[in-house]
Amino acid sequence: MNWLLERFVSRLFRKGSLTITDPAGATHRFGDGTGPHVHVVIHSRSAERAMALDPMLAVPERYMDGDVDIVEGDILSLLQMTYGNMDELGAQAFFVRLGEALRYPFRRLQQFNTATRSKRNVHRHYDLSEELYRLFLDEDMQYSCAYFETPDVSLEEAQRAKKRHIAAKLALEPGQKVLDIGSGWGGLGLDLASQFGAKVLGVTLSEEQHRVATERARKAGLADRARFEIVDYRSLKGPFDRIVSVGMFEHVGINHYRTFFNQSARLLADDGVMLLHTIGRSTGPSATNAFIRKHIFPGGYIPSLSEMTPAIEKSGLIITDVEILRLHYADTLKHWQARFQKNRARAVEIYDERFARMWEFYLAGSEASFRWQEMVVFQIQLTKKRETLPVTRDYIGETEKRLAGPRRPGKFTQAAE
Repeated sequence: MNWLLERFVSRLFRKGSLTITDPAGATHRFGDGTGPHVHVVIHSRSAERAMALDPMLAVPERYMDGDVDIVEGDILSLLQMTYGNMDELGAQAFFVRLGEALRYPFRRLQQFNTATRSKRNVHRHYDLSEELYRLFLDEDMQYSCAYFETPDVSLEEAQRAKKRHIAAKLALEPGQKVLDIGSGWGGLGLDLASQFGAKVLGVTLSEEQHRVATERARKAGLADRARFEIVDYRSLKGPFDRIVSVGMFEHVGINHYRTFFNQSARLLADDGVMLLHTIGRSTGPSATNAFIRKHIFPGGYIPSLSEMTPAIEKSGLIITDVEILRLHYADTLKHWQARFQKNRARAVEIYDERFARMWEFYLAGSEASFRWQEMVVFQIQLTKKRETLPVTRDYIGETEKRLAGPRRPGKFTQAAE
């Protein structure tokens, strides 16, 4: 076994039960033998060298390429053991994240997301096959954190609860103009149009998402109230009574936070409300994981609150509410991973084995980051005037209850009447 890799692994894995079989067939054991056992097989010397030099990138890449296999346990178990040992080591675990630390000074160059580059980045991820996403998402194709009011609810119900939670925070009234920045496959916009009679404009840079959302609006008879366009948010003109953005801010890039919030302020009516739902970091600024940036979300970055609030404050918007969703996304990803594994053979048919291995590492790695690392979800409510919304949060829960109740055919819910 490569001496540098052996030294690295032996320093990190003090607890747990890890077995590594090297390219020569020799077996090496690490940890104290506690917990679930994970057995990793490395098939090439080049994989050993790469993993020793930059494990955060090389482990998932070599797994994708088939140079590394996990023959006992799974990716999630390996990551749980890794993060648990990093927590035990504390500051000494810096050597594990050395590659990420070296990338930190270059993060602004990696997030120079002009309109042209943003569209290219979106195309890389969101213009994949619609069928691929249907293999693991809920029936409404919500590709963002669900809201688990109780642990045992289905993914479908948790995603409906997420949409209710967001709609309640928007304090919508019938007929209002709503802008959905990063509208995905249209599920949220269609709900706001049908339940509140809102006039929704959903914008996306994805050709595939635009096609699906437009077709859904037509089939639902909502094309007159829910319109979807391929357009960059920076070129829009307002005003809008309500603005919502779910899962899009992660693609803005730290260089463009002032632009995003300044434009949001210009687009929002003086008595308007905005709700921003984004993945965030609980531990402060960092760099994008190398595997995620290179293979999954080019140009993407997960912000900390300390990076967002200066741009919000300078825009003239007022933060009226902040909620931190902690384990909700971990549970969402657990559902996605289970569904993906159930339909994995079809994913291989659509793309290939390498793609399927990349995707399962992405899903498992993301769940691990929310379950054992610093990732959370921020829901930030914004207005221009402090008196725009009620002074207590009671209206949020009351609206959610009404939205969860039975609906009268052909009528908006009581929340909108």
